[in-house]
Amino acid sequence: MITKQTKPDPANLELSVEDMSTMTQAVLARVLTHHAGLSAMPSRGDLENIQSLCRSMREPVPEHGEAADNLLQPLFEDWIPRSFGTPGPGYLAYIPGSGVFPAALADFISATTNRYTGIWEAAPALVQLEANALEWLREAMQFPAEARGLFTTGGSMAMFNAIACAREKLLGTDIRSGTLYVSSQTHHSIAKAARLAGIANDRVRVIEVDEHYRMRVDSLERAIADDRASGLKPFMVFSTAGTTNTGAVDPLNAIADVAEREGLWHHVDGAYGGCFHLVPELRHLLAGLPRADSLTLDPHKGLFLPYGTGALLVRNGEDLRALHASSAGYLPDNQLEFYDPAQYGPELSRGFPGLRVWMCFKIFGAARYRAAIAEKRDLAVWAAERIARIPGMVMDALPQLSLFAFHLEGKGLETLEAQNQATRELMERVTRRGKIMLTGAQVGERYLGRVCVLSFRTRRAEMETCVQHLVEESAALLRQPR
Repeated sequence: MITKQTKPDPANLELSVEDMSTMTQAVLARVLTHHAGLSAMPSRGDLENIQSLCRSMREPVPEHGEAADNLLQPLFEDWIPRSFGTPGPGYLAYIPGSGVFPAALADFISATTNRYTGIWEAAPALVQLEANALEWLREAMQFPAEARGLFTTGGSMAMFNAIACAREKLLGTDIRSGTLYVSSQTHHSIAKAARLAGIANDRVRVIEVDEHYRMRVDSLERAIADDRASGLKPFMVFSTAGTTNTGAVDPLNAIADVAEREGLWHHVDGAYGGCFHLVPELRHLLAGLPRADSLTLDPHKGLFLPYGTGALLVRNGEDLRALHASSAGYLPDNQLEFYDPAQYGPELSRGFPGLRVWMCFKIFGAARYRAAIAEKRDLAVWAAERIARIPGMVMDALPQLSLFAFHLEGKGLETLEAQNQATRELMERVTRRGKIMLTGAQVGERYLGRVCVLSFRTRRAEMETCVQHLVEESAALLRQPR
């Protein structure tokens, strides 16, 4: 008897349980092998001839599918390694985001169950988990009970939402007359977010900083007075709880005083440093943070989650709701008892970002998080003390949190240009050794080397390696004829 062969149904995208299991096991095996080898991987992957590689990867849309194994091999063996080693223990560059493993499981659950969390009614219990996670952050930041917020893809979107909220409340339709104040060390994303929120570049005032790279309050007050005298409407000031360049913490209390007196909205950019406020023993370093009208946090930095996890808190939750609450004939009526993401943010269709935060807090517990965060500052302080003793090393910014900055001086490096070039070369030499990745920052005319400790995988051994490599490479540079 001849069995009739059925043709594959080209419209069927469903996979069998067996196929899904095989695919999942193949991915998991690759991921676990990758994680097991992180400590041995270069802190910066091989980027030589990377332009040629990227050009060779361009391809038309595939007409027919292929086995997942064919994709995993180049992904894990060629493409992923050719990048910065952001999850590795030696990544002390930029602001690290290390990515704890339970967050990956949360994303897997979120994507495979694929529940809609834009409105409360669609997945009430799941949205409540997100509300719980936001509430935990609110409590840790000591914001009032009426505060509300939302998870975002990162600090940039949190800044944009905060500016739009302040603009709506304090300027209404008179947007053109509004002025916004930042320091010269403020993250560049704020100016971009201001443009997106309708505040043009010529209405953003850049305030000078003091010798510790913190906003000068007297200069802020003068700028506000000058704008008022010109008939403009000062409406918002940004302070920073840990700048990207030097880790400086602005005088948050003093700026809050000015904002309160002048009727300005005070936003604290805590994308890098805000999560240190989870540790009660470190809260004095961020004194005044709970007084902010709004606050940016990046759990993908300070809580060690994967990239794409930002957060915004707003002191008066009704201000955030006033900007975003809306209705439509096809949507259920807005309700007030439970947290409803679409009433506090611009997105209606969205993923489930809160599950990452909720699941990691539930698995690790707040105590382990506090211990890990506190350790990063201890490691930075330890390393800074030893790097300060290296011949030729000048400390420009000691760690207020877990980031510090320095430059190299010495014989043959009498000019600023020579010192800048040597400091750049020092960062590159250490990075080329493969164990530690460092980056610098241009601050005014000075190029500074930086160390930022904010990966949960970075421990004492990596910091000892960092110090030793800086000792050896700085000595080699100072011996080099010029």
